[in-house]
Amino acid sequence: MEQRATTLQVNEERKKRIPHTYAIIFTIIILAAIATYLIPAGQFERVEQGEQTVVVPGSYEKVDSDPVSFFEIFKSIPEGMTKGSTIIFYIFLVGGAFGILRETGTIEAGIHKAVVKLENNEKLLIPITMILFSFAGATTGMAEESIIFVPIGIAIARALGYDAITGTAMISLGAASGFIGGMMNPFTVGVAQSIAEVKMFSGIGFRFCVYLFVLSLAIFYVMRYAAKVKKDPAQSLVYDIELKEKERKSHRAGEEFQDFTMRHGLVLLILVSGLAFNMYGIFKLKWYIPELTASFLIIGFASGIAGGLRLNRMFDSFVDGMKLVAFGALIVGFARAILVVLENGLIIDTIIQSLSSLIGSLPDALNAVGMFVVQVVINFFIPSGSGQAATTMPIMTPLADLLGIERQVAVLAFQYGDGITNSIIPTSAALMGYLAVAGIPYERWVKFIWKLIAGWLLIAAIALIAAVIIGVK
Repeated sequence: MEQRATTLQVNEERKKRIPHTYAIIFTIIILAAIATYLIPAGQFERVEQGEQTVVVPGSYEKVDSDPVSFFEIFKSIPEGMTKGSTIIFYIFLVGGAFGILRETGTIEAGIHKAVVKLENNEKLLIPITMILFSFAGATTGMAEESIIFVPIGIAIARALGYDAITGTAMISLGAASGFIGGMMNPFTVGVAQSIAEVKMFSGIGFRFCVYLFVLSLAIFYVMRYAAKVKKDPAQSLVYDIELKEKERKSHRAGEEFQDFTMRHGLVLLILVSGLAFNMYGIFKLKWYIPELTASFLIIGFASGIAGGLRLNRMFDSFVDGMKLVAFGALIVGFARAILVVLENGLIIDTIIQSLSSLIGSLPDALNAVGMFVVQVVINFFIPSGSGQAATTMPIMTPLADLLGIERQVAVLAFQYGDGITNSIIPTSAALMGYLAVAGIPYERWVKFIWKLIAGWLLIAAIALIAAVIIGVK
């Protein structure tokens, strides 16, 4: 407990040193306004093609400068909120629906039951746990929500002769693998595709194939480390912490969770059926954000009724769910304010033209990799997936048009650039939450995970080159 308290204090000090995400974005808004005085104004011609508004290559022309004033800097924030309102309310309402689902206890009870049943078969424990959490990451964008499962993962891992890193990795890297794959992640892929004006959750087959590589590498990586620790506990990167943590907790793990009941089974059936119907609605009924939001609301309220929640408790959990996503939802409006400033100052097309020239100088197959590298860098400063999508996709979408790349590839570059490094950057709230709960020093986690991150980045780069070659749409 003393080690954990020390780790929490270290993490709090680190958080104080790292600028707040909103502070970073507001600074970018100010810099964008200053840029309107320095960067030449210019515009592309845009035309409607089906349901998309596309940039006409070679149509860029310089126009008279129109720099943004001091007052307009602050005015851009409510304008950004207005322009991003559809996505903002989508995130809020879906977050509220999942708040009801979490309140039923179904997720905790179901995962606890599955994990405990595998307690005596450690060879299957790691892959099955990671697959379960990856499904949650791929369909609901589970990230910070999985923090509550870290203690039980650690307790069981220790009971089986592993260490805290193994238990944390089973939970966090499982969810991360699904988040990176993002086949039906409403908070990243859904938001990015809506901005890019491509069909919601299109390209799911390609994403699934890449997801299998990402998940398989993660499972292999964690199992290899776990086997090394089991063979020789001194090989653990947190061996000193393990020596101090003698008390086994696996026999008490179940006390924190409910038994899996018929009600939980019914809620799980509603969730699975609802997600399946969402897929049908997206691919057959041409659903978009309003229809998906309505469907998630139905899933949430139906789950609450099936889970036996009283009306007041249901809406309390709905509000609590919205509170959990408020950071990511409102950051979309702040991020859109950057776009508002760049558009009002007539310099966004100049930036797009410059990026086009820079990335366009690369071989065709590497253009998407260039976009991917840009997204990786931005993710350090804007670790919110929905916030990063709102910040970068309005620029990357027309950039893809100019480079002759499918917009779907631009979404993939964002998706992988946003998701992969969340498991190592100190600005990731989910990562710092995992480590705080687990009592793992940040630098030791980096030593454990950096090779996996390098492998994931390589997989993403290869996948993007393949996506360009085959023309994923």
